[in-house]
Amino acid sequence: MRIVVTGGSGKGGAWVVRDLRDHGHDVLNVDTRHDGSDFGLCLLADLTDLGQATEALSGAEAVVHFAAIPAPGLRPGGETFRNNALSTYNVFAAAVAHGIRRVVWASSETVLGLPFDTPPLFAPIDETIEPRPESSYALSKLVGETMAAQFARTSETTFVGLRISNIMEPDDYVRFPSYWPDARIRKWNLWGYVDARDVAAAARLGLAAEIDGAEVCIVAAPDTVMTRPSADLMAEVFPTVPLRRAVQGRETLLSIDRARRVLGYEPAYRWEDHVSR
Repeated sequence: MRIVVTGGSGKGGAWVVRDLRDHGHDVLNVDTRHDGSDFGLCLLADLTDLGQATEALSGAEAVVHFAAIPAPGLRPGGETFRNNALSTYNVFAAAVAHGIRRVVWASSETVLGLPFDTPPLFAPIDETIEPRPESSYALSKLVGETMAAQFARTSETTFVGLRISNIMEPDDYVRFPSYWPDARIRKWNLWGYVDARDVAAAARLGLAAEIDGAEVCIVAAPDTVMTRPSADLMAEVFPTVPLRRAVQGRETLLSIDRARRVLGYEPAYRWEDHVSR
């Protein structure tokens, strides 16, 4: 397919671009920062401008939308919201206008209530939990989910939102041993993470999954960043939070059951591939 990847110069997007090209797709990276690729493979555009977004998506058969200010606290809150919500609207609107049938896009685990200074309602967390955005970044992602549902309702375009956990590249795993002595260090997202290569696989799977309308799926690693059992971590740090089911060993507390069922997602990478206990 001819696929436009927005934000393909970023941490997650670069792996998406690489993965899709490795699987034979014709990929155009649309970003504000060039990725160093050959002429014609990267287009510099401001997606907060509807005209630029519409032109950038021309000729695409599918879109993977990862362009965004990637985390809270990097810009003033209002600017983060403006950039992320407006660029997402423009990409979605342009996709619908062009008759593009599939948009896979990066939502975020932050819509689940991160950071968990207030304990979550239950664990393992899944897509049934009430969204609780605690930052303008998280709110922009939740607004994106609402926009996706409404665009899908009134068009033939299908939207797949990936509620992506904390993305790790192979070089990031060297930090993991520093988390192990104190369970509170990484409580902010229930000790979750996801390998960038698995994020790329989830995006590719989202392009082909048999889905109608708009879906959201949590995308995380199958385990936590910690060496201790997940149930023990919850008992120590969040003793009042109910476990809705038994968790096995170091199983993730950000449930990926829906991603497995809807997308066929099966994460292939864990920190233990790179770091010894």
